[in-house]
Amino acid sequence: MEHIIVLADATGVLWTVVFGFLGILGLSLFIIALKYGALWFEGFNCGAQIGLLELVTMGFRQVNQKAMMRAKIQAVQANLPTEANAIGDTVLDGGIVTTKRLEAHYLAGGNILRVVDALVAANSAGIDLEFDQAAAIDLAGRDVVDAVRTSVEPKVIHCPDPERSGKTFLSAVARNGVELKVRAQVTVRTNLTQLIGGATEETIIARVGESIISSIGSATGHAAILENPDRITKAVLERGLDSQTAFEIVSIDIADVDVGENIGSRLQADQAEADTRVARAQAEQRRAEAIAVEQEMKAAVVANRAKLVLAEAQVPLAMATAFQTGKIGFAEGSPL
Repeated sequence: MEHIIVLADATGVLWTVVFGFLGILGLSLFIIALKYGALWFEGFNCGAQIGLLELVTMGFRQVNQKAMMRAKIQAVQANLPTEANAIGDTVLDGGIVTTKRLEAHYLAGGNILRVVDALVAANSAGIDLEFDQAAAIDLAGRDVVDAVRTSVEPKVIHCPDPERSGKTFLSAVARNGVELKVRAQVTVRTNLTQLIGGATEETIIARVGESIISSIGSATGHAAILENPDRITKAVLERGLDSQTAFEIVSIDIADVDVGENIGSRLQADQAEADTRVARAQAEQRRAEAIAVEQEMKAAVVANRAKLVLAEAQVPLAMATAFQTGKIGFAEGSPL
């Protein structure tokens, strides 16, 4: 009898544990379904292929499940290559948008929504852009969506850019000394293959500005530039200024050319004035030297005159001494 009572108690405890476990499990499933059920069901209807358990584990890894689901749904709806339409080993291809790749990019600090937006835009425009390439561009700090957009629709860069340099025109001087003030517009298209590690817009602006100034400086006169401004753009385009940059130069257009100062004439006038000042200084120096020599000669005349006076004063004294000593007398036949 006692054995039956002990067995019944053990059975009761076991059922209590089982029911408690099932209750905790059911409560956990209820909470999970309540928190992630709607998100999972939305992804399930759209073919996102993100399971409920994956959503829970993403929460443990501090991944934004809503952003992940939105990015995956957008990729599926845009017919991007995903697990749903991948065949065999093509899942390993760098162009497949998988859940693991999206999660890895998110954990690396990337913006998965911007990457998917860029892939959708590239796919619509027929541009060959893989997920790994777009993710690398995003992690490099570049705006991948803007890069794809400018690959399809070129953008215009002002040279010089008033917002960057504060200047509104480039100043260059032709060989005849006349200054020309030039504003140019550079139309560029993003080069996705060189976007990572390629030079930015600042390099394009600097190279184009330097080439324009050099082209104007090699011109014989400013009139030739005014008559045919496209000679500048042709010379600049031939130099391959978009090498090792993130852009491809489509065209360079001279927006405005104004005639500035005649710097050559001004420099010549300044040089002539400087030469005049030097000549005046040299003449003043020679005049001062002549005055000094004149004063020296006058002093010498006075000194010689003083010596003459002293010599004349010695004559009477010498004559008196001669009379006294008898060394002087009258010659025979003299009237005295």
